[in-house]
Amino acid sequence: MCRVNRLLCAVAAVIALAACGFWGLPGQARAAEQITEDNLVKMLEKVLRDHPELVMDVMRRNSEAVLDIAQQGSNMRRKRNLEAQWRGDIKEPKKVHLEGRPLMGRADAVVRIVAFSDFTCHYCQQASETVNILMREYGKDVSFVFKNYSLEDKGVSAQAAAYFLAIAQQNETFAWSFYKKLFAERDRLMAEGEDYLKKTAQSLDVDMKRLQRDVRSKKISDMLAEDQQDAQKLGVEGTPYFLVNDLVIRGALPLDLFRAGVETALRQTR
Repeated sequence: MCRVNRLLCAVAAVIALAACGFWGLPGQARAAEQITEDNLVKMLEKVLRDHPELVMDVMRRNSEAVLDIAQQGSNMRRKRNLEAQWRGDIKEPKKVHLEGRPLMGRADAVVRIVAFSDFTCHYCQQASETVNILMREYGKDVSFVFKNYSLEDKGVSAQAAAYFLAIAQQNETFAWSFYKKLFAERDRLMAEGEDYLKKTAQSLDVDMKRLQRDVRSKKISDMLAEDQQDAQKLGVEGTPYFLVNDLVIRGALPLDLFRAGVETALRQTR
């Protein structure tokens, strides 16, 4: 934001100096016409029309700030589009299977974030950090549920989800520690596969004999199948995908946009 303000000030200064005739521009006298409130706009328009290179030079010298302005404009448009979408989402209640899933936060939280995510997905890894920040910010008002949506029925992604749910059958605190460690060490998960899952579970003092039974149980496989069914019913095409109560958030949104979704959901509960 500071860079943006400096750029705007620089552009304004260039235009003002040019309008005053301080730079001796071709065809322009040193003794410039006095600037008044009535003629300022016309003088600035003339400078921009006759000498666009002045502004372009300032923009080149402040390229990072220019990019910041462009990003801010993009985020504002995206926020407006999301707000329009959310007004429609509110009218369409969305039900998904949550029974037996570990819950981060309080059961009576007024806003529940449900993630359709994948432990091997880079964007899901980014989004998990955003969710962690929101959970700290909103405290008792927000809870979180992870649902697996893997692009493959087998492989390390599905194994990781099964281990997460199986560990939760023993201890949900252990399960969330496992969840955070998997996203934090995603590269190791993808490189080492199930060996990494076992080592990580052991480091949490999980009952490994019970874990090996639970991870292959019908109960866990049924929950994973329900996650896939819910995702298909909602039309999920990629991960991460979030429900914030009934509001839909697709992708790893910047924190401020995700926060806007939580704030919208909170307003609907008041």
